[in-house]
Amino acid sequence: MASPLTRLASLKVKLGALVGISVLVSATVATLGATHGVSRWLVIPVAVAISLILTQLLAAGMIAPLREMTEAARRMARGDYSARIDAQGRDEVATLARAFTTMAADLKDVDQQRRDLVATVSHELRTPAAALRAVLENMADGVTPADEAGLRSVLAQAERLSDLLADLLALSRIDAGLAPLRTRSVDVAGLLADAGCEITLSGREVPVRVEVVPPDLHVAAEPMRLRQAITNLLDNAARHSPPGSEVRVTARLASLDGDRDSVDGQGHSSPRLWTIDIEDDGPGIRAEDRQRIFDRFGTAAAGGTGLGLAITRWVAEIHGGRVDALDPRPGHTGARLRLTLPVEPHVRTVTALPSPSTPSPPTVPDHRPPAPASPSNSITGPGATMSFPSTRPTPPLPAPYPAGSIPLGPGRTPPPAMDSAFGSLWPEVDVPGRPRLLLAALAVGLLAAVILPFRDQGVGTTLVLLAGGATLAAAARRRSWLTAVCGVLGIALALIPMLRAAGWLIPLTLLAGAVTVVIGVTPARSLTALIGSALAWPLAGLRGLPWLGRMLSTSRRTRAWWPVIRTAAVSLAVLVVFGALFASADAVVAHWVDLLVPDLSIDTAILRGFVFCACFGIVLAGCYLAINPIMDASLTLPAGRVARHAWEWLVPAALVIATYAVFIAAQVTAWLAGHEYVERTTGVTYAEYARQGFGQLTVATVLTILLVGVVARHASRAAEGDRVLLRAVLGLLGVLTLVVIASAMWRMNLYQQAYGFTTLRVVVDAFEIWVGLVVLMVLLAGISLQGKWIPRAAALTGVGIVLGLGLMNPEAWVANRNVDRFERLGDYALDVAYLGGLSDDAIPAITERLAGQARTCTLAQYAARTHRSDDALEWNLGRSRARTALANLGVSVPDLQATSPACGAFDDATR
Repeated sequence: MASPLTRLASLKVKLGALVGISVLVSATVATLGATHGVSRWLVIPVAVAISLILTQLLAAGMIAPLREMTEAARRMARGDYSARIDAQGRDEVATLARAFTTMAADLKDVDQQRRDLVATVSHELRTPAAALRAVLENMADGVTPADEAGLRSVLAQAERLSDLLADLLALSRIDAGLAPLRTRSVDVAGLLADAGCEITLSGREVPVRVEVVPPDLHVAAEPMRLRQAITNLLDNAARHSPPGSEVRVTARLASLDGDRDSVDGQGHSSPRLWTIDIEDDGPGIRAEDRQRIFDRFGTAAAGGTGLGLAITRWVAEIHGGRVDALDPRPGHTGARLRLTLPVEPHVRTVTALPSPSTPSPPTVPDHRPPAPASPSNSITGPGATMSFPSTRPTPPLPAPYPAGSIPLGPGRTPPPAMDSAFGSLWPEVDVPGRPRLLLAALAVGLLAAVILPFRDQGVGTTLVLLAGGATLAAAARRRSWLTAVCGVLGIALALIPMLRAAGWLIPLTLLAGAVTVVIGVTPARSLTALIGSALAWPLAGLRGLPWLGRMLSTSRRTRAWWPVIRTAAVSLAVLVVFGALFASADAVVAHWVDLLVPDLSIDTAILRGFVFCACFGIVLAGCYLAINPIMDASLTLPAGRVARHAWEWLVPAALVIATYAVFIAAQVTAWLAGHEYVERTTGVTYAEYARQGFGQLTVATVLTILLVGVVARHASRAAEGDRVLLRAVLGLLGVLTLVVIASAMWRMNLYQQAYGFTTLRVVVDAFEIWVGLVVLMVLLAGISLQGKWIPRAAALTGVGIVLGLGLMNPEAWVANRNVDRFERLGDYALDVAYLGGLSDDAIPAITERLAGQARTCTLAQYAARTHRSDDALEWNLGRSRARTALANLGVSVPDLQATSPACGAFDDATR
């Protein structure tokens, strides 16, 4: 996905624009939320999320070339030069990426040429060396006499080796730029005659016929190099000529043929040219091979070293000319090579052979096919290094990845930058884009934006929770019995907002639902993995930004969805236009529209926008967590160091046991001695004494559970005696912890009997019950010394307690207990203000259990709050039952509000 900032030509400008736009958008979103009464707990995460998503969209592809280059550099270090960088834009990074791609291509060519060079040279050296060795071995063994013929055979093989090494040395000097051009006047006819005689004396049984026009043609050239080039051409022609044929050499001024084209590599005009045509009657050269034969080892497959024509081309180029393979003359089938040179060449200051990426002048269209990778084939470019470290073919270096598995370049998305941020803790493992989940999350966010604002909890809240849970269930990659159990618990938790009117139950329900989702969609089993996976849900909004970017990028699937989106947009526009027309034309239609369409004024639209962003982000982050969860092994602590001596863990555990014993002794003393002993020795009432230590006991209980985990982690289990000792100590700690939990609940009961019951105290009791169940699990695990199942079981037990708390109707239970206390102790034991402040869930119990002025004043406190009617999406069982209870009494909320002033004296009497 290309960045919208691609057109900017500077990376600094891009970063400045990115920061500026992100800050501006975040500030705008925060200001809109603050000025329209949106809670800061909704404004801050939405502003941060929008800023991060905007940054992801704007910075898409900005640093992707850097990541690609890093990956490509690692592969190049291992010998794989196939990486190509997809660079868009004009900034410094894009320029560097294009240069890197060019460098990688050049290195790939050079590496391939090096391998082909070593392989070909090894092949060429092996033949004369093997023949020379065979002849010498035969002479040494007496098989072949060491006569003149044998020695000449040895000399021929040695000369062949010498010629090959001389050619290699010449090309190495060419590559190193150590071959300056020193021109002087050369007699062409004499030069060609000497070259022809050299060919004849070398043993070639092919006559050379020379024709020079004009006969006294003199040119400026370096004699030795020019003779070397002509000799190479003649040797090539003589080698391929059949017996009885001849090699024809024709030299003439090119101006006689009307050819005045410039051939000077420096761009200077060269009006006078001369040519040498060498023709033979051999098999000829195929049209597709006519450029390849001038490459190094380009004719090796046909015999010879394959270096002579490469040297000839280099000689022509440093003189400012060229060498070409032409079509044979009419009536002939052999090869026809032409050397075209200026009569007076310019002295070139750079004499090294050009690299493959820089075509040498003059420009010659190159229609050569790519060279095969076989070691016996020729090199495809003139820029290979001529030094070779070994005479054996170099095997290809192994690539770090299988061929074609990671084609770094335009066809592959670079590794996300988030990988470096999250490291190996949370890698992306097979995370394909799933646009349907994106659309489902958008639908949940839209549903929440329409239903939730300006409505109390009820049917609408349950619908949003069920829709979000269904989306998360569809995203989950895990399917097991535990997933089904979590699904049932999630559905039951989603019903609580519809069943209960108590607002404080909603946060507990959402927290329990989040725990249920984490257990159901992630493989986390250990305590640290569960905690890490729970924390990973909000972090998934950051970790999943590359995933979101891939889904938003243009792809075939996105293009397939575009007609659906376009049709939906057009349909919505048509519905809005015609709906507005008919609503303005008919009052009944307008009433129906008011019921179905939410208020979209500027104030409500902003709040709905924040709700949409929050719910959409939460669901989409949960989907990413379900698709790509953190693996349990990434967060599970490694095995602890086993204590060498039992006393290392036994002494701390014994001290804790001793403190428990002292505390339990004090509790037994206070229980047996009674209230008077407590008041006499401590100076506080028994109720205050009970209240004083409840929080500390809760903390001590949690710390004891942690201590049990530490001891079980480090204690040795090698011998049977070690296991027995560990079971005894952990069992004793567990039993003592249960005693402390019972003491804490007893203290809470005493406090409630003295000061009344509240919903907070009910929640605390539920928490203590859950801690007690966890301790029982620890005791059960101590039997087998296997407790990996405890974290998930404890979490699901906590979810079950929250569910049970919601289903038991805690506020009605609190109201009933306070009424029992009022009936037992009298008027002063009734807290009218607190009972009247309870939610609608408590109203049926109040109307049934209280009577007279106590009921009237309690209901008056309830009626003092704001009340309004519910629509269909706001229906709630608790509020419905409260209205039914008031209707059965024959009173209304306005009637109760009218009695509120007369209840002042009663409220004072009951405080």
